[in-house]
Amino acid sequence: MELFDKLYDEYENVKVRFIGFTTEHTRYDFGIIFTNMFFGKPLVVCMQTGRSTLLDPKEIEDIGYLQNVFHIPDYQQAARLSDFFREALPGIPFITQYE
Repeated sequence: MELFDKLYDEYENVKVRFIGFTTEHTRYDFGIIFTNMFFGKPLVVCMQTGRSTLLDPKEIEDIGYLQNVFHIPDYQQAARLSDFFREALPGIPFITQYE
């Protein structure tokens, strides 16, 4: 008896970038997974906390979103993180799931 309906089960060779850096107050360690899944959005994982998100250009610019998802209390730190993601993530066209 099936307990669930499988939506997808995919294997994919992906490109992963691991990057660690520090600011005046904080150390960051991220894994950035570039995949064809998730409509072209890279999956960004904080290696210290395990928090993760899919980031597109709009979300990179949303400082409040970055503060919330990565639990960053300081606005300026989140703004610097936004600058980092703007440089680290390619400006690829993202596919919208529903139109």
